[in-house]
Amino acid sequence: MEMEELVQKKLRLVFNDDSIIFDKSRFAGGLTNYNYFMNIKGTEYVVRQPGGMTNKMIDRKIEKINNRMASEFGLNCECVYFDDESGIKISVCIKNSKNIALIDPCCIANLRAVSGLLKKTHSSPKHFPNSFDWQTELNKYEQIIQDLNGGFFFDYAALKKELVDFMEKNIKNTISVPCHNDTVPENFVVDENGRTYLVDWEYSGMNDPSWDVAAYILESRLTEEAIQYFLLDYYGQFLTPGEILKIKCYMVAQDLLWMVWAMIRHYSGDDFLDYCCARYERFQKNVKAITVSGDCSIADMVKN
Repeated sequence: MEMEELVQKKLRLVFNDDSIIFDKSRFAGGLTNYNYFMNIKGTEYVVRQPGGMTNKMIDRKIEKINNRMASEFGLNCECVYFDDESGIKISVCIKNSKNIALIDPCCIANLRAVSGLLKKTHSSPKHFPNSFDWQTELNKYEQIIQDLNGGFFFDYAALKKELVDFMEKNIKNTISVPCHNDTVPENFVVDENGRTYLVDWEYSGMNDPSWDVAAYILESRLTEEAIQYFLLDYYGQFLTPGEILKIKCYMVAQDLLWMVWAMIRHYSGDDFLDYCCARYERFQKNVKAITVSGDCSIADMVKN
């Protein structure tokens, strides 16, 4: 059964209505998955159609658990259906909402909202049942590409080793707390009353909180001023050089990891080649910048 057919079947089952048609006319965004707004029986929902190859990249059973826990934390939107076999998910649409990418990732109000949600996530006494380790994920993605008979950039292996060796030598003080691990500004949604939610917990797991901080800076392309404000608001103090270096390393690791993720989507037939190349070019630039001197600014690292 095609995925679109399966989504329609699940919609009819959940809402006990065989007349429902899976309507893809209102795209709600997404990279890993494709999300669509649908009005069903007077209520607005977001219906998730899983993206290509996600069944090999994401453990949906773990995601279902973590998604529920995030709702219990008071972070996530309401989920009414989650199929942990296919990855199809139906959530109640947050009324009159916009994601922070559309508003302004750099404005003070949004920086404070993001910082607050991250602190709430990272301080939760309930822990996720899984860990998110970027090198483990990277190895898994590399194996998928090999299974697809795909190839890597000519300098990929050398630059990857350079980064891993540098991080093993320089990143010592890590902790493990509940993390979202995909803190792109699109995943922070603000409702009509100004409340902010953190959605899409596919990659969530126990990790160092600096990963989430680094991801928001990188994916939002924060300005120098916004970076300084965000770091001070989240950490409550000025960071040591070692703490700053950890954030920089995680930024470089994220470009490497998500570039390989994009290669999987490319080799499986999706249009991700430009995204893949842009992330790899920034990875090439920044792995040299941090390993040669480490004095590059975080603001310079977000630029392509």
